[in-house]
Amino acid sequence: MTTHTLDICGVHVSPHHYIGGQRSTSPESFELHSPIDQRLLGHVSEGGAEHVDAAIQAAQQAFPAWAALGAEKRKGFLDRFAEEIGKRADAFCVLESNDAGVLLSRMRHGVVPRAMLNISWFAEHALRLQERQIETDQALHRIRHDPAGVVAIITPWNSPLMLATWKLGPALAAGNTVIIKPPEWAPLSSSLLADAANAAGLPPGVVNIVQGRGATTGARLVSDPRLARISFTGSVPTAKWIAQTAGANLVPCSLELGGKSPFIVLEDADLDNAAATGALMYRNAGQVCLAGTRFLVHKRVAGAFIERMRGYVERLNIGDPRDEHTEVGPIIHPRQVERVKGFVDRAVSAGAKVLWGGALHPYGAQYFQPTMLTDVAQDSEIVQNEVFGPVLTLQTFESDAEAVRLANDVDYGLGGVCYGETARATAVAEQVHTGFIWVNSFGIRDLAAPFGGCKRSGIGREGGDWSFEFFCDIKDVIVPNKPFRASFSQR
Repeated sequence: MTTHTLDICGVHVSPHHYIGGQRSTSPESFELHSPIDQRLLGHVSEGGAEHVDAAIQAAQQAFPAWAALGAEKRKGFLDRFAEEIGKRADAFCVLESNDAGVLLSRMRHGVVPRAMLNISWFAEHALRLQERQIETDQALHRIRHDPAGVVAIITPWNSPLMLATWKLGPALAAGNTVIIKPPEWAPLSSSLLADAANAAGLPPGVVNIVQGRGATTGARLVSDPRLARISFTGSVPTAKWIAQTAGANLVPCSLELGGKSPFIVLEDADLDNAAATGALMYRNAGQVCLAGTRFLVHKRVAGAFIERMRGYVERLNIGDPRDEHTEVGPIIHPRQVERVKGFVDRAVSAGAKVLWGGALHPYGAQYFQPTMLTDVAQDSEIVQNEVFGPVLTLQTFESDAEAVRLANDVDYGLGGVCYGETARATAVAEQVHTGFIWVNSFGIRDLAAPFGGCKRSGIGREGGDWSFEFFCDIKDVIVPNKPFRASFSQR
C-alpha cells in the first residue's frame, strides 16, 4: 500500500485508486491543474481494465455481508462515515476549492454539511423501508426493498463531493456496494472521501474509487455486465452513450443531465427580489445545472428589472475561490472556457446584444465575466443549448401564455424559477414542463423530495423513496390468507 500523497495547500491526499480497502497505483497517470491559476497540482492514477475489474470483484465479494447486515446495522457504519466527513471539513474545502474552483464559503457553509446529511439522512430513511405490507381479501403482500448489487456512480466536476454523497448515501443505505468514478478534472475530494470511509470502518470493498478519464476508465466500467445499477450525472452526449452501452447488458441507469431552465418574471413580481435572485445564477461561475439561465421578463417591467439586476451583478466579487468574500470563481478547465467563449462570440455574431459582460475577465485566464445577452432568437443556439458558464439570456413576453410557451420551447426540462404574485406565479409554474420549479424563491431543497428532469434533462428521480426505488430490487412476497389449492379452470 503506497503512502505517496499530494500536498494541496497543506492538505495531503492520495492520487491513487481505493480498491478493496487499499490504495492501488497505476503505471499510467494524468495531470491535474488548478482552475485558479493553472498550476500543476500533481499526477493522478489513470485506471485501466485491471483496476476496474479489481474494483468490481472487491465490490462483489463485499456485497453479501454488507447486504445481510440490514438497514439498522448499516446505519451505524454510515453515521460514523458522516462524522468522518465532518472531521475532514477543512480538508474538503481546500481540495475542492483548488481542483474544482468551488467557492470556499460555499464548501464550508453548504456543501460539506450537505455531504454529511446525504449519508446520515438516507441511512435513517432506509429504516422506514424495511418492509411494507398490502393486505387484500386473498393475501398479505410483503413489499421488500432488496439491495440490487454492485453500483457504479459517475459524478461531474461542478460539485464532486456533494453529488458523490447524494448518490452514495442511498446506494449504501440500501445495502449495495459501490464503485465511484470521479471526474478527471476534479478527483481529489472523492479520494479524501475514501479515507473517511476507511476511518469509519466500512468493510473493504463496500466503497471503491477508480480514477481516470471518462472515455477510457468510465467506458470500461459502464460496459461491464456485472453491474446492477449505473447512476450518472453529466452531459447529454455522455448519457446517451452510457444508456446504449448499459442497455446491451440490461443494466438500469439513472441519468441526471443538463438544464436550460427558465427564470420567469411576471409584471407583478417583486422586481428587486427577483433581480437579487437572478444574480445568484452566476454562482460557481454558472456551472450549475439547475440554474435559471433563460430570463423571460414581462415587457412592461423589462427595463426596470434589467437595471436592478445590473446593480446586483456589478457588486459581485470575482476572484480567488479560496477567499471567503469571493462570489464568482473560475471556470473549471481551459476547454470549458473556450466552450463558453464560443457560445457568446457566435451569439453576438448572430445579432445578440450584450447587456453586461461578454468576455474573459481580467482576473485570470479561466475567469469569464458574468454575462447577459438579449435580442436572441428562440431557435438560436444560445437559447436552446446549455452553456454551463456565467452566461444568461433575456427575452420578453406580453402574456402568461407566451411566457409558458417560451419556457417550454427547449429540449431541456430540469428546473425553473417564477417570480410574481404567488397564486399567479404558481399557476404559471404548474404549466412549465420541468422536473421542479421554484416560486418566488430559489435553491430550496429537501432530501425527501424528488429531484430530476424531463426531456433531455434526464431519466429518473433522486431523493427520498425515489432513490431507493432505483437502488433496490422491489420484491413482493405473497402469503395467502387461507390454504391455497391449485386448480385448472375448464371451459
